[in-house]
Amino acid sequence: MERPDRNLKQAIGIFDSGIGGLTVQREIKSLLPYEDTIYLGDTARVPYGTKSQETVNRYSMEDAGFLMKRGVKLLVVACNTASAYALGNLRDRLTVPVVGVIEPGARKAVQVTTRKRVGVIGTEGTIKSMAYVNTIKSMDPEVSVHTQACPLFVPLAEEGWTDNEVAFLSAVTYLHNLKREAVDTVVLGCTHYPLLKGTLRKVMGEDVNLIDSAEETALEVGRVLMERGLKRTERHGPAEHLFYVTDSPDRFTMVGRRFLGDELGEVAQVSLEG
Repeated sequence: MERPDRNLKQAIGIFDSGIGGLTVQREIKSLLPYEDTIYLGDTARVPYGTKSQETVNRYSMEDAGFLMKRGVKLLVVACNTASAYALGNLRDRLTVPVVGVIEPGARKAVQVTTRKRVGVIGTEGTIKSMAYVNTIKSMDPEVSVHTQACPLFVPLAEEGWTDNEVAFLSAVTYLHNLKREAVDTVVLGCTHYPLLKGTLRKVMGEDVNLIDSAEETALEVGRVLMERGLKRTERHGPAEHLFYVTDSPDRFTMVGRRFLGDELGEVAQVSLEG
């Protein structure tokens, strides 16, 4: 009797504290067009970056529980703070593969740096966690890692101000120290930041590698699915992409369309209690 292919037909679950993880969903959809996805944005409790590790762990387990109840075959933690604080706990407790956004970006940075001078930009919570520094150092202790919190980049991305004078001047201010340190590679350590890639390129120059953690995470998801025999290589009919939020979907829908365009479908509000 042939093994049922039920797992192949299950969706990829993705959660984030809010909207930024849509860049990860977008890359997964592009790289793995036969896969279904279920996205959860915990918009009622965003941001996670200002919360304690204990709270982020609890929120992450609740997010994961919601997606596990929908039978996902792999879980993507598309939030840098949750990846920093809760990834190990999720991997210990869940029965499906769990992919975070920090390890893939860090690995790519170590692979491409030519002078072993890497910069990491992210939210204040992600930078304070030292997750990228520790992960990069664990992969190559000789790499010099320089970090910079860029808190204004998130509201700029959500407002669609990604390629104007305000975005450019903000980037010049934030990235000054990284340019002074002569980094040859910069990790975009927040899932909002890929929307600002054009402006970041103008400021850092063409010779500096920009590591898009959303792209690298999608590649990691594809690799894990292939290794576990869970990757779909064909299907009948279009892939299905579901979106859920824990607060009113109005702003998520408005901003999400800046991230995904018309590809953002209907967004449903849910409760994680119970």
